[in-house]
Amino acid sequence: MLRDKIKAETVTAMKAKDKERTAALRLIGAKIKDRDIELRTSSKQVDDDEMVIEVLQKMAKQRRESITMFDDGGRTELADQERAELTIIEEFLPQMMDEAATRAAIEEAKVTTGAESIKDMGKVMGELKAKHGAVLDMSLASKLVKDSF
Repeated sequence: MLRDKIKAETVTAMKAKDKERTAALRLIGAKIKDRDIELRTSSKQVDDDEMVIEVLQKMAKQRRESITMFDDGGRTELADQERAELTIIEEFLPQMMDEAATRAAIEEAKVTTGAESIKDMGKVMGELKAKHGAVLDMSLASKLVKDSF
């Protein structure tokens, strides 16, 4: 399980006295615990690895946005810190689909859902998330779905 791997890596980083890595891994652990608490009140059952991947993807997206803002603002030291955290987060994410595979998945989803126009984009995106959620860059997929109509 991904959660166990993150915990083990945290212990390893602490033993190695790698403060930056330990801090980033603890941050990941805290976000996962926050998500666990959110899901306690939910009646929907979610696969643990799927939930952890969702949390990691959200964290990675936040880091990318922060890097852009810090670079634009001339705060290179903060951007570098975000890049270091992003590198650690990406270690635990599955390999994302490339653009060609994403296009193929979109065409398959369009056929499956019977999508004919941009009005059907929600159906296509729902199908993509259901089948390929963990390995699909949803922002890229959204752009490509819009372009495909």
